[in-house]
Parts: sequence; C-alpha cells; structure tokens
Amino acid sequence: MTVIETLQTYWQAYLYNDGSQMSGLAMTLWLLVLSLAIGFAMALVLATARVSQYKALSIPVRLYSYVFRGTPLYVQLLLIYSGIYGITFVQKTELLGMFFCNGFNCAVLAFALNTCAYTTEIFVGAIRNIPYGEVEAARAFGMSWFTLYRRIILPSALRRALPMYSNEVILMLHATSIAFAATVPDLLKVARDVNAATYQPFTAFGIAAVLYLVVSFVLVYLFRIAERKWLAFQAPAGR
Repeated sequence: MTVIETLQTYWQAYLYNDGSQMSGLAMTLWLLVLSLAIGFAMALVLATARVSQYKALSIPVRLYSYVFRGTPLYVQLLLIYSGIYGITFVQKTELLGMFFCNGFNCAVLAFALNTCAYTTEIFVGAIRNIPYGEVEAARAFGMSWFTLYRRIILPSALRRALPMYSNEVILMLHATSIAFAATVPDLLKVARDVNAATYQPFTAFGIAAVLYLVVSFVLVYLFRIAERKWLAFQAPAGR
C-alpha cells in the first residue's frame, strides 16, 4: 500500500472529526489546549507563591516543582492512570473513581501538572528578571500588593517569558504522544493502529510526524508574531 493509498483509506482517522469520535489530530490538540490552559492558570498562582518571602508558601511549591520536573512524564501518567485508581479510598469514592477510570481525564491531569511545574519555573525566572525600577515606581504610586502584581509584575513577566514558554508549548505538544498509555486515541495511537493494519511503519508514523511538524510550525509562527508585538521594547534601537 502506497502513501497515497494509506491516506485515502485512513485520512479520516488522522484528520477528520465525524462528530461521533475525534480524529487523532483533534484529540492531540484538545489534550494540548486543556493541559496548557490548566497548567498556565495554576502556574500563575504557584509562581507568585514561589517568589514569596514566606517559606510556608514557597517551600511546598519548590517541592512540587522538584518532583514533577525530576520524574519522567510517562511514569507520572502511569501512576495517575493505573496507580491512583488502585487505591481503595479512590475506588470507594464515586466521583474520584469515575474521574480516574477515564484515560482522557488522567492524561489531562498528568500533562497539566507536569507543564505547570515547568511553567512555574519559567514565570519565576521572568518575575525575578523584571527591572527593580518598575516595581519601585509602582510602589511609589501607592499600589497595593494585589494591584502591583495584577498591573505591573505579572503582565511584564508574561511578556518576558514568551520565548521560553513557546518552547514549553512545543515540548507539551510532543509529550501528548504518550497519551496512548492511558488508552487515549491521540495522533500517535492512530498511527500505531494504522501500522498494525498495514504493516507499514514508515508510512503510518511518517504521516503522524508530518502532522506534528505542521502543528509545531503553526505554533512557532504564532509565538513569533506575539513576541514581535509584546517584546518590541527589547529590540535594539534603530531596528
């Protein structure tokens, strides 16, 4: 079976969402969007706690970041999908049992917790790199702690974190390829199924690789536009 014939036979599984089941690409993008959205929101809070002078706030965040950045994402996914559901308390709790017996839920949770740990460190570095004069000027205007973070620190930190965060987004896109371990029919799972049906690994996985490459290119392009817009103040004078 040629590449064209494989595409003609299995293109719906790769690309087309017929309403009853997501395509592999749609599932991958949905995993990515949900994980990044949850991880981003959590990271904003945790980064603020991480730079706090109160150790009761900063130490737990340091520990969380160390654990999730120090262990493989694949292991985290298996622990959440297979390990947590095996706990008696979880099985006896109806809501927890329903949540952790669903592979998609477990995959999103694992990806969100993992990207949150990395994103938190990215935001912490950006917060610490904010020029001290900006903070002092805001304080001189009498801004409260909440207003200072809302109007000065976080907006400035998010702009400065864009180049590093774009790398994290691309890495998370690639990381979604292990979702098959939780029986989630993502893009790589579709490629594995096509390979099992056709015995043509180069074609099956090559199509998936091209789709990952296209999505990566679009994401990089969008981040470059955002960087030109929101990081224009860092461009050398005269350019």
